[in-house]
Amino acid sequence: MERKWANYPSLAGKRVLITGGATGIGAALVVAFLRQHAQVAFLDIAADDAEALCARMKASGQGVPLFRRCDLTDLGALEATINDFSATMGNIDVLVNNAGNDQRHQLETLTPDEWDRLTAINQRPMLFACQAVVPGMRQRGSGAIVNMGSISWHIKSGGYPAYAMAKAAATGLTRGLARDLGRDGIRINTVVPGWVMTERQLALWVDAAAEEDIRRNQCLQAALMPADVAAMVLFLAADDGAMCTGQEFIVDAGWS
Repeated sequence: MERKWANYPSLAGKRVLITGGATGIGAALVVAFLRQHAQVAFLDIAADDAEALCARMKASGQGVPLFRRCDLTDLGALEATINDFSATMGNIDVLVNNAGNDQRHQLETLTPDEWDRLTAINQRPMLFACQAVVPGMRQRGSGAIVNMGSISWHIKSGGYPAYAMAKAAATGLTRGLARDLGRDGIRINTVVPGWVMTERQLALWVDAAAEEDIRRNQCLQAALMPADVAAMVLFLAADDGAMCTGQEFIVDAGWS
């Protein structure tokens, strides 16, 4: 059955910043917000993929996002990039902390350096991206932040404890900031995807055994796609989600 996606007039003209927007869920977010006539900026380390996405969107006639290459493990570069976006577009209305890396690793062999690197990708930038955009949101008395979580720790998934730890922390950050930010009309929520069929997942992890695992655990038997996650983010960013803050919104086809 063909899906009919919602239109959110309140997103038109909004200045949206997405971290990790070149591929996967991030790219779906870029596309989804452009279709809502938002002004979209994204950062990523994968410059070739990002430029290809920008070219596709230009050819589609749906708008061209603003892209900056940024290694968000470098917090100075992250702050400078966000400040550059704000200087170019105006203060950010919507921040989506999407960037992440689910590299597999084991407790027995994980080194402190590897833990630091994974945390620098999956956890630390979320807080400092919030720090960078919140002053502008406070000036206007409104804003929306969405942190991207994962069902990995909800379902006790193994094989990446540092990643699961970081994704659990996304919810901690959301709940830890909700009251302070709410005083200024800023909403913050976590979107928790299930096993989303991104290019990366299909190339690295989704084999026959994984497909059987998905069939066994999802209540809904359709493949979970990046656009399904983007749809929830749009709702939370729009005025339709005006009274939602400090919460987890799970998009996992009923797995958890």
